[in-house]
Amino acid sequence: MFRIINFTLLVLVSTFFLLGCQSKTSEETEKKQSTGDLHSFANYHEIHFKHLSLDLAVSFDQKQISGTATWFYEKINKSNNYIILDTRDLFVEKVLDQNGEILRFELGDVVEHLGQSLIIDVKDSVGAVQIFYKTKPSSEALQWLEAEQTFGKKQPFLYTQSETIYARSWIPTPDGPGVRFTYDATVEVPKGMMALMSATNPQSKNANGIYQFQMEQEIPAYLLALAVGDVQFKAINDRTGVYAESSILEKSWNEFKEIDKMVDVAESLYGPYKWGRYDMLVLPFGFPFGGMENPILTFLTPTIISGDRTLLNLIAHELAHSWSGNLVTNKTWEDFWLNEGFTVYFERRITEAIHGKDYVDMLWSLALQDLKASIDFLPERDTWLKLDLKDRHPDVGLTDIPYDKGALFLRKVEETIGREHMDKFLIQYFEHFAFQTISTEEFIDYFKEHVLKDHPDWAKEINIKGWIYGPGLPDNHPTFEVKRFEAVNESITKSLETPSHIAAIDHSEWSTYEYLHFLKGIQKDAHLDLLEAIEKEWHLTDSENMELLCVWLEMSIEQEYKPAYARLDLFLNQVGRMKFLEPLYDALKKSSLGALGTQKLYEQKSHNYHPIARMEIEHILNMK
Repeated sequence: MFRIINFTLLVLVSTFFLLGCQSKTSEETEKKQSTGDLHSFANYHEIHFKHLSLDLAVSFDQKQISGTATWFYEKINKSNNYIILDTRDLFVEKVLDQNGEILRFELGDVVEHLGQSLIIDVKDSVGAVQIFYKTKPSSEALQWLEAEQTFGKKQPFLYTQSETIYARSWIPTPDGPGVRFTYDATVEVPKGMMALMSATNPQSKNANGIYQFQMEQEIPAYLLALAVGDVQFKAINDRTGVYAESSILEKSWNEFKEIDKMVDVAESLYGPYKWGRYDMLVLPFGFPFGGMENPILTFLTPTIISGDRTLLNLIAHELAHSWSGNLVTNKTWEDFWLNEGFTVYFERRITEAIHGKDYVDMLWSLALQDLKASIDFLPERDTWLKLDLKDRHPDVGLTDIPYDKGALFLRKVEETIGREHMDKFLIQYFEHFAFQTISTEEFIDYFKEHVLKDHPDWAKEINIKGWIYGPGLPDNHPTFEVKRFEAVNESITKSLETPSHIAAIDHSEWSTYEYLHFLKGIQKDAHLDLLEAIEKEWHLTDSENMELLCVWLEMSIEQEYKPAYARLDLFLNQVGRMKFLEPLYDALKKSSLGALGTQKLYEQKSHNYHPIARMEIEHILNMK
């Protein structure tokens, strides 16, 4: 998925009582600790949550999801007489058992970062609870877009974002990655719109606006997903395809039409794809992340549609999650590197198989540069792979550390044991832990048993504890000599000395990553004359490549390059992807506009951003 740096969640706290409820706090906290998950109230150490059945209606007029969530479960502790679920900003109306009998329930106190526990008293004979509930406008998982905020401008749009712990704000659920369950759903939406989920999906609209869904494989709550809009489908082959609004469907399909080959490459590396279909949904610009690996249906930002298929390694990342993350899942958010480090490594292997070693070395090198910058910025303890998230929102761990330090650790393993041994290990790993959750400590035990047991020299060279439980990067971390950057480096030096050199650069064979390396290489020492020379030759202000455009706009803010301001204004008004918004608003805050002026600008644009993005930007701007 995505990554966030320096994120502090600010919570809207509300306290309310239902059916004469009284709160429980200390008892819930004590039981929560026994599960090992710091971010879930759910008592899944006592209850096996087996299946979720949803019956929901989506109202754009009220900006509300309402209906029922029915949980089918078995007791692990037979003497237990209650179940606990996670909620946040949900209005719970009543709870029934499988026979329609009313069950007593209570909502706990609001806990910062976590929301409220929902405690339901159950009898021995109860095997299912049906919860009648509604979402509130403050739900952090939901973005309700007006028609004018979509591509088609005719129908509104809704989508969810459940990772990390946002599923609880639209479904009462055991909202921890260590709990897996199957689900089905019936969703009613306005006629003329289509509903899609992280499950089996329709490929055309129906007349009544009622859609059925089934997810037969067990997934954790953060992979629950829903999107509703005026979308259409176009197949790539018999198991891959694209959903998008009609006005961008053809453009999206053209960009992604070779993704079926990417799926084949992934399977050739680490075994069969176990989720049936692999489809993609292109969301409106408000989507705050590059992509979200919702099973069967990856949610994607439109900012990767560049017209030349140069940004598709992001899809390689989301596809790789079908093995690392969706198939083998981190047990808690403190083990997040097991999801993202493995996925970045797998993504790079897919990219190398398609584009070659010289190409993927650029990705490794750029990521290493960013990783070192993050390590310099972050508190030392936050640079461990095994995160410490006690009393903190799990999103504070979504930095470059679990992604790129995790991937670099696996690259170190590969360099030490050889690619053949590495691939054999990963195939076994994905098969052994398929549809299970795993902790860091369980990974270490498995790795020692299957890789290091008979190779003490490998153990010493890898230094697994130094990587996982140590700060920063070990001294013997992998480094990369990138042939394709050699000429770029020469151009950086000459352009900083003589801006007119830009006209002499042969960039006809450059990929996005040569451009990015160049721009980042000159950014610190750039000046107005150099930006004017670049724009004259490369016309970056008009670029459709959002990765390049974002860096260019950041430099334009820093150098007060006014010809780019109109595009900057349009960009901030349209694009909601946090990867781009964060550096731009940070640069604006440090510019002559100042903190107050940037806050006023943000207030004009913020209605286009997802709630998660708004919280992050408001933190950057010190607004809360």
